[in-house]
Amino acid sequence: MSNAVTPRLLVVDDEPDLRTLYELTLLREGYDMASAGSVEEAWALLQERGSAGFQLVITDMRLPDGTGLDLLRRMDEAGRREKTMVITAYGSPENAVEALKAGAYDYLTKPVDLRQFRAVVASALGRAPAPLAPPREPSARAAAPQRSALDRIVGDSGAMQQVRVLVEKVARSMAPVLVAGESGTGKELVARAIHDCSPRGAGPFVAVNCGAIPEALLEAEFFGYRKGAFTGAQEDREGFFQAAQGGTLFLDEIGDLPLAMQSKLLRVIQERAVRPVGAVTEAPVNVRIVSATHRDLGAEVQAVRFRQDLFYRLNVIRITVPPLRERIADLPALCADIIERIAREAGVLPVPALAPDALQHLLRYSFPGNVRELENLLHRALALSGGPTIGRDDLGLPDEAMLEHGPESHFAPLQAAPEPALENVELPDDLAAYLDAVEREILERALERHRYNRTAAGASLGLSLRQMRYRMARLGVGVSDDNG
Repeated sequence: MSNAVTPRLLVVDDEPDLRTLYELTLLREGYDMASAGSVEEAWALLQERGSAGFQLVITDMRLPDGTGLDLLRRMDEAGRREKTMVITAYGSPENAVEALKAGAYDYLTKPVDLRQFRAVVASALGRAPAPLAPPREPSARAAAPQRSALDRIVGDSGAMQQVRVLVEKVARSMAPVLVAGESGTGKELVARAIHDCSPRGAGPFVAVNCGAIPEALLEAEFFGYRKGAFTGAQEDREGFFQAAQGGTLFLDEIGDLPLAMQSKLLRVIQERAVRPVGAVTEAPVNVRIVSATHRDLGAEVQAVRFRQDLFYRLNVIRITVPPLRERIADLPALCADIIERIAREAGVLPVPALAPDALQHLLRYSFPGNVRELENLLHRALALSGGPTIGRDDLGLPDEAMLEHGPESHFAPLQAAPEPALENVELPDDLAAYLDAVEREILERALERHRYNRTAAGASLGLSLRQMRYRMARLGVGVSDDNG
């Protein structure tokens, strides 16, 4: 081994033959080995090693005196720093998910493929093999950003601090991550930050928009194809999984995949192998899956539009990116960061500043398109300003587009409407019906103002989307389309 310190590994399995097989396989890779046949025996070895510990603990799920999860929990309670890997019985996805949630770096299912076993161990120790194929530029956005993706997650609100904490935590394992949030909130940036912070950071990051690929081409694009597999296949071509070998595959808008493709994707995740179109054998892949969606996948499962078993596999760890209107306190920092970036990319120096009246104007807007809309708006404003500052008029936002963020906003509070002279109002015969009629009119006006976008209309009234839906259903307020 070229390293000054040879990694020391602990294998825990109650079957002597399997334990010997794992040990011999890893000894040939140059690792120092120790083994145990039970939870207690493994714990004794860990205590004996003290703080020096092991670099990796590989444990079977079923042991004579407990389970591999028992060992993981005991290690976590004691603050042990070893990475862990769990071997589960075939067809036990629940155990695999529980292992990942308990902090395991990765898992394998029996019977263990030794080539895959060696690859996962190497990956856990930061010795992942080189990618089998380079990323395909036409199909995947794999260019590395100049700044760390984690640094580009701007904002000091509690919600964004929690997002950054989760990114750094989940980056250490191979657990699948589902990034949820509305369109334009920055889900791909979160996925890229997970990749950058992980041991796979030097490998490829391949981002795929699942909703942008024609259904007939999905299998070929994801898994590749062999020459002659179909008309026009004049040469072998790798797919997204092969392009992401040794790195991360980001599946954006995973909820848009048709059911037939969901089934194929599930098999690849379970078997960690792909079979290109026209091939007769499968090839192993070493890829971490991060997916994202703006849909409620739980509701999609109930509506039988998304496979429950695939949802179970993808939703091991969930990170929710809040909409911009729910973290409006981050807007000043976001504006400064975006303006500086687009100005430098365009070669505009010195970087223009956002005028106070322009910032106050933005602080009252609901941003239905979230950070993506803010970026596009500032990009246009920078082009129109032509001076050292970006003013309110450069934004191009009409006054009627302004929305109050509610009482929690500490910026640009709107003046309260004057109270009506109640002594001049005729008392209604049916107060409940009267109030319903007033509420119905307000909801309809808000929906009309915001082109029947229920999210934006609700935000203008201080309501969540769920509250808006409830009131619309209760009062019989109909909407002609479903773009909320």
